[in-house]
Amino acid sequence: MAATTLEMDGSIMEGGGQILRVSAALSCIQGASIKISKIRAGRTTPGLRPQHLSGLELIRDLCDGHLEGGEVGSTEITLSTGKIKGGNHVADTKTAGSVGLLLQVALPCVLFADSPSELSLKGGTNAEMAPQIDYTLKVFKSMVEKFGVKFDCDLKMRGYYPKGGGEIIVKTKPVKELTPVNFTERGNITKIYGRAFVAGVLPHKLAKDMSTIAVRLIRKEIKDLYINIQSLQEKKDEAFGNGSGIIIIAESSTGCIFAGSALGKKGVYVDKVGIEAAEMLLRNIRHNGCVDEFLQDQLIIFMALANGTSRIRTGPLTLHTQTAIHVAEQLTKAKFTVTKAEDDNANSDTYIIECQGIGMANPNF
Repeated sequence: MAATTLEMDGSIMEGGGQILRVSAALSCIQGASIKISKIRAGRTTPGLRPQHLSGLELIRDLCDGHLEGGEVGSTEITLSTGKIKGGNHVADTKTAGSVGLLLQVALPCVLFADSPSELSLKGGTNAEMAPQIDYTLKVFKSMVEKFGVKFDCDLKMRGYYPKGGGEIIVKTKPVKELTPVNFTERGNITKIYGRAFVAGVLPHKLAKDMSTIAVRLIRKEIKDLYINIQSLQEKKDEAFGNGSGIIIIAESSTGCIFAGSALGKKGVYVDKVGIEAAEMLLRNIRHNGCVDEFLQDQLIIFMALANGTSRIRTGPLTLHTQTAIHVAEQLTKAKFTVTKAEDDNANSDTYIIECQGIGMANPNF
């Protein structure tokens, strides 16, 4: 049992599952117990949902810990932690709860394990209010590896709302420590590509229509680049359930990666889905930052743990990012500052997030 007990109010700021994920991971990595109260207090259905519980149980198993209050609907939990151990671990939401969010909570922890880890994460791969697995593989993975993180992610099965049924296998090795990053030079956009997909009984034409409208919209603003958005019908043995969506990715000359994405919904025209993803991508390109609005908050925990000063250029801070910074500062000695970028390429929406990390070292090295 860990000697130190940290406390976190789960209703502050964003007031959702992110507070759980960042708090649980940081307590696990630092070998401290944590008590989280008022969990998701502002949500329509307060307390733990199945995907949140799966994430907490995964952390408990990773560090040989003990979880009190671990049941669906619970608004208070206490997680006691032990040594983080590698090996094989399974987390299954048994719903369309996001496998990407399970990875968010687990990845920082297994980096400080005593041996390599293999995680089988089951649930939804393309879910609302969460990064699509394509975003995790193409954007998050590429950018987080600049901290010295190395992991392989094998997409075994896609799973859609409401049943889930998807699975990813994540393999990672421990690190000695995380390296700080400097994402401050955006460069020029050099490539735009993506995938529009349908799965199950939905017709391929929906994917083609999503792709066509998205390309048309982007070309109005970015005229000199070839835009390659493939339209795909998912193979029956690679996808569980019915679903549709689109993700569009842009890369810059300095290695920055951005994305815009949207999922199809019953009663929503496919044109609207394609337009939503294209507008999201363009919005994230316009602010001349190096990360998009969805990567911002996911990098905060790595900045806090890194050995040195990290700097990230971005657009306006999201509430998720502000919440992640608050939690990281409450639970570690990391110090964050946010300032407006003042250089020639900046506009009124360009900011620099700077963090003096705590230099967390893996005790197993």
